[in-house]
Amino acid sequence: MILGKKIKVLREEHGLLQRQLSAALEIDTPMYSKIERGERKAKRSQIPIMAKLFEIDEKELLTIWLADKVLDVVANDEDEIKKEAITYAQNEINAEP
Repeated sequence: MILGKKIKVLREEHGLLQRQLSAALEIDTPMYSKIERGERKAKRSQIPIMAKLFEIDEKELLTIWLADKVLDVVANDEDEIKKEAITYAQNEINAEP
């Protein structure tokens, strides 16, 4: 849902319509609308297109896209271990050479 909120804000800031974004992504407008609402997930291949349209760093948008995927996974876990699981994963990432 993080990505959906972000792209809605960016779209509105740039004065773009959902149909313009959906055309650029080669999907129909209802599908794009679902992405903004968090009911569907954007494909990784769509991230560079959106970053270019919104004139933002692709890495920033890709980071939000990936964070959304992580939150989807941990959202289904038990509440008391969510933070511990994320901390563990972060420690593993930091330990990589």
